[in-house]
Amino acid sequence: MTTVEKEQRVQDAIREMGLQECADTPVGSWYIKGLSGGQKRRLTIAIETLKKRALLFLDEPTSGLDSAAALHVTKRLLTLAESGRTLLVSIHQPSSEIFQLFHYLCLLSSGQTVYFGERYKAQEFFDLGGFPCPAYRNPADHFLWVINSDFDTEAEDEEQGSKGISNKSKSLIKAYIGSDIRKEMIAKIRHATEKEGDIITKDDGDKVSAMKQTFYLTARSFTNMRRDIAYYWFRLFIYTMLSICVGTIYYKVGHSYDAIQARAGMFIFVTAFLTFMGVASFPSFIEDMKIFTRERLNGHYGATVFVVANFLSAFPFVLLLAIIPGTILYEMGGLHPGFGHYICFIITLIATLSVEESLLAAISAVAPDFLTGMIAGCGVMGIYLLNGGFFRLIRDLPSPVWRYPLSYMSFHTWTSRAFYNNDFLGLVFDNNVPGGPPLTGEEILKSRFDMYIDYSKWWPVFVLVCMAFTYRVMFLLLIKLREMLPSLIMSMRATRKMVDRASSGRFVVPHDIEENEVEMQK
Repeated sequence: MTTVEKEQRVQDAIREMGLQECADTPVGSWYIKGLSGGQKRRLTIAIETLKKRALLFLDEPTSGLDSAAALHVTKRLLTLAESGRTLLVSIHQPSSEIFQLFHYLCLLSSGQTVYFGERYKAQEFFDLGGFPCPAYRNPADHFLWVINSDFDTEAEDEEQGSKGISNKSKSLIKAYIGSDIRKEMIAKIRHATEKEGDIITKDDGDKVSAMKQTFYLTARSFTNMRRDIAYYWFRLFIYTMLSICVGTIYYKVGHSYDAIQARAGMFIFVTAFLTFMGVASFPSFIEDMKIFTRERLNGHYGATVFVVANFLSAFPFVLLLAIIPGTILYEMGGLHPGFGHYICFIITLIATLSVEESLLAAISAVAPDFLTGMIAGCGVMGIYLLNGGFFRLIRDLPSPVWRYPLSYMSFHTWTSRAFYNNDFLGLVFDNNVPGGPPLTGEEILKSRFDMYIDYSKWWPVFVLVCMAFTYRVMFLLLIKLREMLPSLIMSMRATRKMVDRASSGRFVVPHDIEENEVEMQK
């Protein structure tokens, strides 16, 4: 499609859903007033119509809206239906005005078809079945009251002096099996299936490539992050302010014997605070997961594209979070002079923040809400920090679990090694014994911090990069597992529930259905 055609299709979708007046209005957030609830619902539907699908499934599109907004949304759906599209809508407790807009009605009870036919014939069917709709009652409410058996008991049935709800459903199911309405619907379905038309073939010619999907999704995510001050901008402000505070406390820390502990304390605070502060972005992580889940179910893009785009869109902000506060700390603290050491310090910060972002993303894939995710994230960060070599040397940690493997799984361990090696190696500090020889950085790392200096100072940075990649892969796997498990569990529960109900006699199995009708239903 050309750019002009794409723009025209967007304008058509806006016009179909009546969004012309708010076309240039932001969707809105907690600090920006944007679209109303009804407008947001229509916007969601408009997005799904961009592909010009002939068949749309809408699950409770009026849920959470007031009666006026729900009626307006339903009228817009009617406009889509009148344009030649088929809409299958599940709706809960529709008003009488909304109910009158539908062409066909399907009622189910315990998995059985109670009624499927034209909407205006449903009231006559219930009248003939012995359950007439009282005057001035919404027919939709009456139908649901008749077939709903979730909240009824035998005592209530006896008190009401009527047949039990399950018996009502059974009688209506039997009545529908032999009704003319069912025969008419079967005839219409047969006619539709036998009608000759163009052969539908799978055409991937216009399918958007994964690279283009990643590009546009990255651009959209970056725009959202740029507009949402709570995502990264507020964190950047807090990081900068705290960096100035830390810089004034450790200003030009020097090379005295006390400066050894001062430098270590500054590294501890920087590593701990920068990583713990990232937990504050969990609400935005959860919102991204909700959007992904909806768009993934609609087939817009895959999990791999989402994971890659999520990393690419966030990486520029990670650079800002590392470079600006890191530069302030490095200059005010008077750390190891030299541009190479400064670059190593900044790259270590970037790698550490990337690991933290990737870890929190993986947790958000399984967290049901942002509060649970924040608690889990803080717990994991706390355990990693305890084993990072700051508060107790790694050699002094209990060997099972804490030293092996947790101390090596903790990214704080590798961040501290990168900071210490980069800063202490090549420096000389005063001895605490008057007249004693100066202490070299190598001696301090070995004796005081139990650090190995036999490898390059870039080795811990490489380990951090590998950790970030590993957590991103874990993020992808958890998303795929999250997609598989619920459907499997729900299928098992539904099968067990149907078997239990069938054994208790709550199901009516129509044995007189013709073989071709069974195939049609399948």
